[in-house]
Amino acid sequence: MSSFSAETKDELARIEIDSQCCNLAELAALVRMDGTIEISDQTHALSVTTENAAVARKVYRLAKSILELPIDIMVRRRLRLKKNNSYTVKIYPRSLKELEKLGLLDQDGEVLAGIAPGLVQNKCDKIAYLRGAFLAGGSINNPEGTYHLEIITNDSQHAEDLTNLMNYFQLGAKISLRKNWHVVYVKESENIVDFLGFIGAHRALLEFENVRVLKDVRNKVNRLVNCETANLTKTVMAAIRQKENIQLIANTIGLQALSPPLREIALLRLEYPDASLKELGEMLTPKVGKSGVNHRMRKIDELAEKLRKQQAK
Repeated sequence: MSSFSAETKDELARIEIDSQCCNLAELAALVRMDGTIEISDQTHALSVTTENAAVARKVYRLAKSILELPIDIMVRRRLRLKKNNSYTVKIYPRSLKELEKLGLLDQDGEVLAGIAPGLVQNKCDKIAYLRGAFLAGGSINNPEGTYHLEIITNDSQHAEDLTNLMNYFQLGAKISLRKNWHVVYVKESENIVDFLGFIGAHRALLEFENVRVLKDVRNKVNRLVNCETANLTKTVMAAIRQKENIQLIANTIGLQALSPPLREIALLRLEYPDASLKELGEMLTPKVGKSGVNHRMRKIDELAEKLRKQQAK
């Protein structure tokens, strides 16, 4: 996970909301994304595992507030390859029926696919669910690179429902497959900014916008420099061609064969090989505009081309 992604999640994990319906929606998303149900003859347990300590604390706090069930939190230290610690929040329902409100199971104890409609009836619930889904299975590229935000789930129906939730806010979300995972993604920078804004990642949004503005300015400057370089190259190559054509005429029929206007501009070009057409026009008496100078140069080019064809015969 990029540091920008980790910082964004750290900010989101610290958000506290008083609304119980929003807290339930967010917890349901966290559980749906990172949870597993353990069933045995003696006990039932719902485990939510994450490598983000702030996310684990949020799951614990929300579950404690909403479910009012026995809860443990465990830390597994991973020493090999310096991997992150793993945090597991374990919730112990007295019966599976107590998990119905999280939208995981139906009344018959069967696992529900996708997002239970009752969890996301209100706009604020939709936002809370998306915040939880991003916390559990989302990532966002550093804005210095390509713009890309995604949420990964292993459930195709859940991916469809997440996409619909995002597109309720007109974020242009789409789905792609990556091995056995369903990836809900957003690529347009404006839509990513909107997403960060409504889920409450305001610090991340400001950083994203600052980088985006700097990138846009840098790209515009680069385009202008490239354009100026291309124009300069084009001007230099045209001046070289004009000088060669004038010298060809001088060496074959002589510049005295040219009409006075053409001879005048030809002599100026030989004397000032680096001058632009506008600058050459300013040196003429009377002065001639850029288009007038260009017209004379074109006549010289045409004459030189005729002389080359005659020499080739």
